[in-house]
Amino acid sequence: MKKLFLASSFSSVASLLSEFAGESLTGKKVAFIPTAGLLDDNTFYIDEDRNALRSLGLNVEDLEITSLPYDEIKEQLSNTDYIFVCGGNTFFLLQELRRKGVDKLILEHINKGKLYISTSAGSLIMQNDIIADNTDRAGMAPDLNGDFSALAVIDFYMYVHYGHNYWGDDDESIKLYYNKPELIKINDKQVVTVDGEKASILTA
Repeated sequence: MKKLFLASSFSSVASLLSEFAGESLTGKKVAFIPTAGLLDDNTFYIDEDRNALRSLGLNVEDLEITSLPYDEIKEQLSNTDYIFVCGGNTFFLLQELRRKGVDKLILEHINKGKLYISTSAGSLIMQNDIIADNTDRAGMAPDLNGDFSALAVIDFYMYVHYGHNYWGDDDESIKLYYNKPELIKINDKQVVTVDGEKASILTA
């Protein structure tokens, strides 16, 4: 049964994770994938999420997939209790997951019931596809060749960081690019949890 914790900003909602996980987090290992942030000059948000996980008692094991061979990635994912995928450039993340075959590995673990935790881009790759609009940088992932199909774990779309207007007016962006009846908007104090087929929105 799939179990997902899809945040806009994980460090802002980390206090909700333990109850959703349904077990003590102390001493558990989490594979921490920061790949989406490789193209950003300022990656403070990655450090904030890493520190938030550690503050919950988790052992954070970095897994930067572009620099590791497939077998090592596969082994590390198998030997950790949870998977965490950071924010950053959604298209670059999707490109690298697909290029290394890690998209399929993550799906295997989700289908076996391993808890998947994410921030922003890491949450959006759970959709059927990634929406190409004027707010992200699809051009930084040329190997996708315009194929933005994602992991298709959830049957709805997400708009993250709602209310911050990071890329202009959020409501205007939604109207122009995210005209989906199944769209869920969350701000940085909210998280979408998926437990089996049940999706909920929690607020910290």
